[in-house]
Amino acid sequence: MAATGIVLDSRGRVLVLTTSYKTEHELPGGGVEDTETPEEGLARELKEELDLSVPVGRLLAVDSRPPGPLGRSLVVHAHLVGPLTPEEASAISFPDGKVTEARWLTPDEAYEALPARVAPRLRAALAALHTGSLAHLIDGVPQPGSPAGLDPQRRAALEHAGAFDTAGHRAARPKALTAASVLFTDSDGAVLLVQPAYGDPDHWHLPGGGIDSDLGEIPRAAAHREVREELGLDAPPGRLLAVNWSHRPGYPARIRFLYDGGTLDARTLARIRLPASELLQWRTVPRSDLRSFVKPALRRQIKACLKARAKATGPLELHAGRPVENPDA
Repeated sequence: MAATGIVLDSRGRVLVLTTSYKTEHELPGGGVEDTETPEEGLARELKEELDLSVPVGRLLAVDSRPPGPLGRSLVVHAHLVGPLTPEEASAISFPDGKVTEARWLTPDEAYEALPARVAPRLRAALAALHTGSLAHLIDGVPQPGSPAGLDPQRRAALEHAGAFDTAGHRAARPKALTAASVLFTDSDGAVLLVQPAYGDPDHWHLPGGGIDSDLGEIPRAAAHREVREELGLDAPPGRLLAVNWSHRPGYPARIRFLYDGGTLDARTLARIRLPASELLQWRTVPRSDLRSFVKPALRRQIKACLKARAKATGPLELHAGRPVENPDA
């Protein structure tokens, strides 16, 4: 049993090591000893090799290697470590002398630098990180039912060949994240935005959040719940204005249901109470000033919804905030 650390910095680069006992580059980690868990073994290796004391994160991949020349099979757990802060990254040292150099490489550079037995493991682990899933590998090869790391063309070929059982098919299919938001305006037509206490506070959001689909929650109920939790207002959402689909290669698609919250008068706005751990502040922003508060894709969604509300049209089908033309219309 061995444990590997996929150690990332704040720029998404991967830590790759040169050691005194191997000619090939390596990822941090090593064998699990005695009664250690993989997490405990990796934490020990990080401390011994790099003088790095940071939490070992979630499991990204499990790679089973068949018996080699020594007649033993090997099971490797790959865990996320970091992203490290600049201070943590600069404090790395080599106390036991086994590591002679540590380099921060982009993922593509790391794939090129690492040996053929390790690079596929890193590739699958990063795919699992980006999709919020887990990769199941045998000798570095993602298996047919692996939730992450399986090449989409390979998955399609297996599907067409009828090679999946029901459980494997469900595990290998791409996943999507779903959210529900509500568009409120004040009496002057300015849009209600909230500033998050997480992520990038310079990017404001519409009130709303993730849909708890695993609990059977539907988008409209999620929008109602999020407004109650975020604003302290019991305001059932109005009609559906748009559904937005956005996609970034290598990541799950994101689907947002946007509802009309109507116009809030001054008395209702004064009743807003924010959860301190989640939101920093709220404000109403004129349409002309949205560029200074929200990302371009969300700004396009808001403007499309304002137009649909004004003209009583929709629901709109949006891709990254842009209306999709219907060729059959």
